[in-house]
Amino acid sequence: MRNFKNLLLVALFFATATVFGQTKLTGKVVDQSNDPLPSASIVVKGTTNGTSTDFDGNFTITASANSGVLVISFVGYETKEVSFSASNTNLGSIVLSEDSSILDEIIVTATSFAIDRKTPVAVSTIKAADIERKLGTQEFPEILKSTPGVYATKTGGGFGDSRITLRGFNSENVAVLINGVPVNDMENGRVYWSNWAGLSDVTSAMQVQRGLGASKVAVPSIGGTINIVTKSTDTYKGGSISMTHGNDGFKKIGATISTGLMDNGFAATISLAKIDGEGYVDGTQFSGYNYFVNFSRQLNDNHKLSFTAFGAPQRHGQRQNRSTIETYRNAESGNRFNPDWGYKNGQVTHIEDNFYHKSQSSLNHYWTISDDTSLSTAMYVSFGTGGGGGTAGTNRGLFNVRLGGDDQPVNLDNIVSINNANGALGSEAILRASRNDHSWYGILSTFKTKISSSLDLVAGIDLRSYTGKHFRTVTDLLGGQYFLDNSDINNPNAALKVGDKFSYNNDGEVGWQGFFGQLEYDQDKISAFVSVSGSNTSYKRIDYFQYAPGNNATAKYNFFGYGVKGGLNYRMDDVHNVFANVGYFEKAANFGAVFQSFDNEHINADAENQKIFSVELGYGIRSEKFRANVNVYRTEWNDRTFTRSIRATTPGAEDFTANLLGVNALHQGLEFDFTYRYSDNLTFTGMASLGNYKWDNDLDNVPIFDENQNQVDTISLPVKGLRVSDAAQTTAALGLFYKFWDKTSFTLDYNYFGDMYAQIDILNYANASSRPTNTWKAPDYHIFDASLRHGIKIGNFDTTFTARVNNLFNTEYISDALNGSSSTATDALVWYGAGRTFSLSAKIKF
Repeated sequence: MRNFKNLLLVALFFATATVFGQTKLTGKVVDQSNDPLPSASIVVKGTTNGTSTDFDGNFTITASANSGVLVISFVGYETKEVSFSASNTNLGSIVLSEDSSILDEIIVTATSFAIDRKTPVAVSTIKAADIERKLGTQEFPEILKSTPGVYATKTGGGFGDSRITLRGFNSENVAVLINGVPVNDMENGRVYWSNWAGLSDVTSAMQVQRGLGASKVAVPSIGGTINIVTKSTDTYKGGSISMTHGNDGFKKIGATISTGLMDNGFAATISLAKIDGEGYVDGTQFSGYNYFVNFSRQLNDNHKLSFTAFGAPQRHGQRQNRSTIETYRNAESGNRFNPDWGYKNGQVTHIEDNFYHKSQSSLNHYWTISDDTSLSTAMYVSFGTGGGGGTAGTNRGLFNVRLGGDDQPVNLDNIVSINNANGALGSEAILRASRNDHSWYGILSTFKTKISSSLDLVAGIDLRSYTGKHFRTVTDLLGGQYFLDNSDINNPNAALKVGDKFSYNNDGEVGWQGFFGQLEYDQDKISAFVSVSGSNTSYKRIDYFQYAPGNNATAKYNFFGYGVKGGLNYRMDDVHNVFANVGYFEKAANFGAVFQSFDNEHINADAENQKIFSVELGYGIRSEKFRANVNVYRTEWNDRTFTRSIRATTPGAEDFTANLLGVNALHQGLEFDFTYRYSDNLTFTGMASLGNYKWDNDLDNVPIFDENQNQVDTISLPVKGLRVSDAAQTTAALGLFYKFWDKTSFTLDYNYFGDMYAQIDILNYANASSRPTNTWKAPDYHIFDASLRHGIKIGNFDTTFTARVNNLFNTEYISDALNGSSSTATDALVWYGAGRTFSLSAKIKF
């Protein structure tokens, strides 16, 4: 009995010691402006015990010891260690300072985040919590619409069909980098956001650098640079489950799980999601999947390996053709009207659609050579497969036969009946897909060393190899036995079945060898940089339809581009700073400027480089409650090359393409943004952007091509002095964030868009006898968005509910327009933006 009592006392002693050895810690993580840092990592040093801050920067963690150290980190900020003890459990506000050096754990440092009051560029940063709060049913680029100089729309309204312009420049001239890796198309420079629909689930931070930017990669940014940093491997064990429901059948469910940093230095994070819905616009049903994986291993104190792969396979219906304002007003479905879909055998069938899967995988190696020197290297690969749907055939007018009036879906069963009756004559009208498959391999390596206490050297290489495969395939014979095609000289008069290629079939091979170097100075009140970069771009074309095998490839044509830029930031005191930057670079002409006629004979071997000169001045103020930025810029862009699609005015009619060379433009403007923290619970934000974007010369000898890539005409375009289209040149925003309680907040955002000019209808402006006036200016419009977030505990799980309404007052507005012959609203072809949309989401963390 005595032995039993002794054992009981020992057990009670150890139990008591365990309880008293546990320490519950609380605190709040903020930045230097006292703004909360949500999702910051909190880890008890030397353990895998960790958590993250909530959306207000607060955290609670239980340590197994009476004393120790917390390691606190957040992307773009210096890691901080804070001591704790049993007598000091409320750690209060923990302030993190901005520092780009920690990003080498996440991205290749060839592209760097700008640092406030240090990097001399105009910049806006969006954190993960802001993305979750503001996304709702919006497209990923639309999150940036309250950023100075940005105009983002859904274009036709299909899932992932959004676009963005920055200071009037479209995505071809805005460098987009994900984890330091460029993603702009290697042939034409475009970014297709439907390929990156899953980024909103895995983004840690997104930064928009307007103008020259701070990126060191040899990628010339004309309008600016969008840096997207995805999650690295979470340092703590746990995960989350999220669910979202919204208007028009919008449904999304996702899950993330992480092992945390294990004792052997290994960590893994996996995120998966599924999304589908009917779409706001008629006939734009969509479905897709998002995936993200990261595996990392800390080999020793000096070496770390990290593997990341992500992608978002999807398929969605599209609205490619614009309509007149009168057509929408008379349509049964109003602004949701879409002429590009129909019914076949009782099932919705998309005449215009998009299907694609672009994966990106990278293996990163981080080597700390010494306290002053490091080397970061990323080997990456991207594979893309898919394309966009449309029509083909000798009688595409059949796609104008509808199930009732002109505002009703296309009667595809009528086409099936006609094609079926043709028998051995084959199909008169079919559905097809224009494919753009590709494979892309690259290496980015960045060396950084400290020359002195105030001077750093950064240098590196950027190597890429890209092959794009372009062809058309038959996707639906619509009741016919075959489709007759004579475009392949190696297989003339071919009777094609579903999956067979037709119209064109060619490869574009692009090589890129780039280098970059940058000196960075920072001492006392001055920080500055000077950067040089160079790149050789090579193009080669292989055509499988117009030439016989063995004689179907061109030589390789090389074009050298370079850039020089520099900037200086002067911190007058702890509150005020001024900066300036200037740069000049020459960008190699794109693929279409070299192979101008879609063949291997008409080759512009001496294609002019695009020439860009940019200068910018800025001022910043940082006080306890108020922070603001003002900047002015001027960008001259000469010898621009680009292609412009000329969409048919009726479904089923033929589209054309214009290849524009030697275009000059001038973009200049003034930008202002501010944040005012009225109290701990109430914050106001705002911005204004006044732009003036104009074409600066007339164009002669512009070639026009049909859908089969045959040249059908040559025109001239007198466009000097006309406003650049496709972007609101005046924008403004006001925002309100109010925190009711620690985990309950309300957000209200107001946006204004003005001076948006319709895109030039090239055929109407062609060979004009007198100088045309500006295109039609769409009406200015105002939009309000709102969100409400509430966090609760469900058992031991932190749960956050988010209700989001976009276009709160259901404002009717035109977001995109194509000019008509009268340059008035009467014959302009437009897309209306989405009306009121809503979503309700829940996220449970474990």
